[in-house]
Amino acid sequence: MIETLFRDGKAFSVFPYRVIYMPARLTTNKYPVQAGFSVSSRKFPRAVDRNRIKRLGRECYRLQKHQLYEALQADPTQLAVFFIYTDKKIPDFPTLRDKFSVILKRLVKENKMQKSVGKA
Repeated sequence: MIETLFRDGKAFSVFPYRVIYMPARLTTNKYPVQAGFSVSSRKFPRAVDRNRIKRLGRECYRLQKHQLYEALQADPTQLAVFFIYTDKKIPDFPTLRDKFSVILKRLVKENKMQKSVGKA
């Protein structure tokens, strides 16, 4: 699934994240989105730093994912998303929360655009 996402998925950047996404048939119908998080070990050699950044990202996503879920409920679509952290410094929570708000709104917009192109 991850190989397909990186090979065939669409991508955009909202600093400090690179977001790769694609519509997918997921193994479960319970959740409309499957998300993954990654932080470069080259930029953050200490695992404790990588884990902190991933934890912050997952928490920001968890608190705001309802926006994306509501948009996907209108049309029974499932989505696979991968968030890659690209900055060189450890972020603070309020900054990431604002960035995830922008990212999720853009995912909703991109998904709507794909639906309208698919119908035409």
